[in-house]
Parts: sequence; structure tokens; C-alpha cells
Amino acid sequence: MAAVTSDTSSFQALTFGLQGEIFALDADSVREILDVIPVTEVPGAGDFVGGLINVRGKVAPLADLRVKFGMEQQPHTTDTRFVVVEIELAGEPTIVALLADKAYEVTEIGAASIEEAPAIGMRWRADYVKGIAKRDGEFIIIPDMGRIFAAG
Repeated sequence: MAAVTSDTSSFQALTFGLQGEIFALDADSVREILDVIPVTEVPGAGDFVGGLINVRGKVAPLADLRVKFGMEQQPHTTDTRFVVVEIELAGEPTIVALLADKAYEVTEIGAASIEEAPAIGMRWRADYVKGIAKRDGEFIIIPDMGRIFAAG
């Protein structure tokens, strides 16, 4: 993921929605976007990663970022998607699926438009946010996937 810098480089990002907020992930980490498929619930698992899905014959955990961001969990709709990404966990590339209310588009985000998350005035833990981009009058939250998953 592009770091929060003041240079003029940019990166391609997949934007997706969670409860009316727009989030962005580095498009290079996205492997595919799936319609809702059957989820195998894991007994005793927490709300954040409570199930597993089959991604082309491989088992992948399904994570709900709404849990980490203190948002209310919602039932799936016709727009719900599973965004399959590759992230680094404990030094190893790992495939996980993220629940998204809606997948929007792949777009370019300029590094100059990204600011650090403010320490106060946010409803989310600032350490879970790598940066906040501004585009066309909207804020786009760039989550720090490494920190979110390291926290369990």
C-alpha cells in the first residue's frame, strides 16, 4: 500500500463501501471480487473472522471490517461482495476475504491527496487507518490491513 507521503506518486485502489463510508485497498493486493457464496461458520470464532469460504478450492477466512471499525453488522444485500485480498501476516502472504457492502471501482489515488488520520475527532481507532484521501469532496479511508489483522 502506498505510504502517506507528500510526493506526487499515486496508486490504483479498489474502493468499496461499508455503512455509507468509502474505503480503499491497494488494487495490487486484490485477487478477485466475489458475489456472496456460502460461508462456513466457525464455532467459537469471534465476529471479526467468524467464517470460512471456498476461493477456487482454497479455504479463506472471511473478515468483517465493520467489527474492527465499530460499525453495526448488517445482513447481506444484492450489492454485498467478498473482496479477496492477499496481505502479509507474520511475514507470510495470506489470502483473506473481506466483506463489503458494495464494491465500487478501481481508481487512482494521488499520494498528495492522502493525509494521516487525525488523532482525535475520528470514530475509529486511528492506528487502524493508514490514511484518509480526499477525492471529489469525499473522504476515502485507507485501512491499515496489517495492523487490523495483527490485532486479531
